[in-house]
Amino acid sequence: MTAPTMTSRSPTSTQRSSPRSLSTARSTSSTSTAAAAPAEDLKSFDAEFVKVDRATLFDLILAANYLNIKGLLDLTCQTVADMIKDNTPEEIRKIFNIKNDFTPEEEAEVRKENQWAFE
Repeated sequence: MTAPTMTSRSPTSTQRSSPRSLSTARSTSSTSTAAAAPAEDLKSFDAEFVKVDRATLFDLILAANYLNIKGLLDLTCQTVADMIKDNTPEEIRKIFNIKNDFTPEEEAEVRKENQWAFE
């Protein structure tokens, strides 16, 4: 069976995935089920594997999702979640270069509705 290729119908066709991302996704999917490797070695490998720039990390997420590689998708999404964890909304916007398009009144309303998230 051949690996799926990205086509114009792909949900990610407007973005270019780096060759490294796709080849890494494919190699990770074939080795991620290797039961012979000790758990610590896999954790160490995973930790090193996701030490990439944000663009590559997002490419890996897109590739893992498109190729349906659950383990890689879980790993990369957890990495993004860890980047967000314990940061203020302003810090998260800065990390991911997100423009705040809320008016001060709208932002105050959102904070009021979701006060539990800011405690």
